[in-house]
Amino acid sequence: MHDLSPSGSSLPVPSRRTLLRGMGGAALLGAGIPLLSACGGSGSSADPKTVSLGSNSSDAVPKKAFAEIYAAFTKKSGIKVDVNTKDHNTFQEQINSYLQGTPDDVFTWFAGYRMQFFASKKLATPIDDVWQKIGGNFPEAMQKLSKGEDGKYYFVPLYTYPWAVFYRKSVFAQHGYKVPTTWDDFVALCKRMQKDGLVPIAFGDKDAWPAMGTFDQINFRTNGYDFHVELMAGKASWTDPKVRKVFDHWTEILPYHQEGAVGRTWQDAAQTLVAKKAGMYLLGTFVGQQFTNKADLDDLDFFAFPEIDPQFGQDTVEAPTDGFMLSKAPKNRDGAVKLLEYLGTPEAEQIYLKADSSVVAASTKADTSSYTALQKKSFEMISGAKSLTQFMDRDSRPDFTSTVMQPALQNFVRNPKSVDSILSSIERQKKTIFASS
Repeated sequence: MHDLSPSGSSLPVPSRRTLLRGMGGAALLGAGIPLLSACGGSGSSADPKTVSLGSNSSDAVPKKAFAEIYAAFTKKSGIKVDVNTKDHNTFQEQINSYLQGTPDDVFTWFAGYRMQFFASKKLATPIDDVWQKIGGNFPEAMQKLSKGEDGKYYFVPLYTYPWAVFYRKSVFAQHGYKVPTTWDDFVALCKRMQKDGLVPIAFGDKDAWPAMGTFDQINFRTNGYDFHVELMAGKASWTDPKVRKVFDHWTEILPYHQEGAVGRTWQDAAQTLVAKKAGMYLLGTFVGQQFTNKADLDDLDFFAFPEIDPQFGQDTVEAPTDGFMLSKAPKNRDGAVKLLEYLGTPEAEQIYLKADSSVVAASTKADTSSYTALQKKSFEMISGAKSLTQFMDRDSRPDFTSTVMQPALQNFVRNPKSVDSILSSIERQKKTIFASS
């Protein structure tokens, strides 16, 4: 999701259809992650009629949606999919040791940098043969997101989704609120909501990835896409005044965020929006999974994070993309290839989207006639973006984002006055981590 998840999670997790968007092995092993991970493979033998699949889709909605895809594949091929589902955050945190151990044949993962890292470490198998079959289903931007640094394909994308500011239409209508397009308007709206007895911005950072989404939005609105990419790649300095400016903006709106965020999950924060106790919530469209009542879901809407610097406007959209990879030594490679080929079809995407309307298809050939208003708006936001990002923990080294950025941002949320020492610490650790292989 953020993925979902965002720590991968960034989850958290997922995103839109037209355009979408690793750690040194030794450095990773030093991150305190056990080699014999609880995230290990399902251990199925080389049964030609069974493919094992490691999944991070532990939340109810995506778990059910994937189960329906696998059932359809089994009916069509006669090959059973033995699914090994782990808690989303646990899966992300232990992915390195999982892949170095005895992973499942196929595993769920994310496009872009995070996929490229494991491909470069030979912890995934190229799937150019799969793409010979499915390539025509995807736009060029999606194809690029699925390639490793060596130009080979390693990833089959399934869905994508944008991060945006969510709100209830009825709440805005009741209070006469207008969608803010500039930072000043946004701050003014927060103040007004607070006076009206609402929590202006719902916030839950217990799993440590939602705050990364807030940083991303403020950074590329303040400093632009190019600087954001440089910062994520370890090439720009965290002590640069440009970064301090990001935290100055964040400090300005932090008082309007839900209190006690570090002890609250994103799901619990979402429930305050469902209950109309919060006015806004910055998250991915997977927030819609928490709106289980159709009337509530129909009342949900979103807007792009407001403009901060006119030269950058609102032209960058965060749109994580989720899909599948083939492990380094699959026990049933032939069956796994057949599964990946199926996962790259519009049919598979449509099965998923029928069960989870919070995301949109990665394929340009998927039927979009049943898209909800939110899905259509999501697609328009992504396809109209000048630049697309994935999410901090997908656009940068996972060891850096998990061991440095997540605790650093939680420290900032707890004590924004310590920002200078936090940024100095980030920069010092960044130099060490990015200098490693």
